[in-house]
Amino acid sequence: MTIEEALEWIHSRLKFNIRPGLSRVEALLDLLGHPEEKLSMIHVAGTNGKGSTVAFTRSIFMEAGLKVASFTSPFIETFGERMSINAQPIADEKLIQYVQLLQPLVEKLDAQEELSGITEFEIITAMAFKYFADEAVDIAVIEVGLGGLLDSTNVITPVVSGITTIGLDHIDILGSTIEEIAAQKAGIIKPGIPVVTGNIGLDALRVIWETAKQKTARVYQYRYDYRIEIEADEKFSFKTEAGEIEHLEKSLKGLHQIENAAMAIELALVYAHKIGLPLNEQAIRLGIKKAYWPARMEKLSDHPLIILDGAHNVHAMTRLLENLKVEFPKKKFKILFSAITTKDIRQMIEMLQTVNHAELILTTFNYPKALALNNFTDLEEKGVTLALDWEVALDELRQGLKADEVLVITGSLYFSAQVRDYVLNLEDES
Repeated sequence: MTIEEALEWIHSRLKFNIRPGLSRVEALLDLLGHPEEKLSMIHVAGTNGKGSTVAFTRSIFMEAGLKVASFTSPFIETFGERMSINAQPIADEKLIQYVQLLQPLVEKLDAQEELSGITEFEIITAMAFKYFADEAVDIAVIEVGLGGLLDSTNVITPVVSGITTIGLDHIDILGSTIEEIAAQKAGIIKPGIPVVTGNIGLDALRVIWETAKQKTARVYQYRYDYRIEIEADEKFSFKTEAGEIEHLEKSLKGLHQIENAAMAIELALVYAHKIGLPLNEQAIRLGIKKAYWPARMEKLSDHPLIILDGAHNVHAMTRLLENLKVEFPKKKFKILFSAITTKDIRQMIEMLQTVNHAELILTTFNYPKALALNNFTDLEEKGVTLALDWEVALDELRQGLKADEVLVITGSLYFSAQVRDYVLNLEDES
């Protein structure tokens, strides 16, 4: 079997099953001998900031000398990065081995009506747990795929859980109100297992607090149990009742990454305290400084200046606009944007149109749910350029970019992944 054949089999499975629930992934894990029960884990849910928080948390524990697994989605560089150990994606050879292991088990489940139709995400969730257990990792940081309550990852019993942010996203699946979405995210809270919360609004926090109360789970709340103080040049201090770490320097650009870094520190401290792990300030400081996570205010090129940010929903777009004002106060902008149809595309476009001294180019890309440009022809009257071929548009923008301009590429993370690969290849060739 080739890696292409292995990935083709994974992708051939449905994205979602018409019968939601955890029974299929539990059945698959049972056939694998329940590898998840051998892992010490942190579970992270949230609308935005999950990936960055996982990256910061992973980096802290790597600096502490641990063997650290991480399960994330979607991938930006290679499919294997979704299941990484010490930030290294699973090797193609091992991925093939696990596909060959899982194929007959999935066929066995497909033969049972009540367990048939196991999805792509359920398969890779089970695969990741098996891989991490086989490799005897010290800790696994697990990112929720979608929601929380019914997400495939919610079969685990972590040492600590985290909920980063809550906003209106995936409303077709998770609910149309903040409270409904919060209930889905809060579904990862387990009896007696502490939960760390990020910068979350009061309406959503009430839902989390009520769920935690029912589960007798301690809540460690942003601004209450841990706090930040922003310093010059996006450095910050982290404060708890136990003490303070001053002048922290983060690797990821954007003021919102301070909140993600702070939550990662709190997750790490709560985890370390619960299992009796010594965690010193140096590991925290270096972990925050060295963390890597692509397509988040990422500089792809200096000349011309190209910034890539996967602002794939309204909440993330708000943060992007804030960051552009702070990072590039005197610059003009060319903005290349695309998204998938499950997002509030119109609202994100309206937000991008508020950027001063900016030209907005709307495009599409090779993905089943990518937007169709013929649904947005009315925007041409409002000064938005429609570009059918994003590669041609990107080449023209790069070549014509002036010294006082920044090219910002944003929208869907799937779009970001394609653009990132293309631009970095161009940089290598030059």
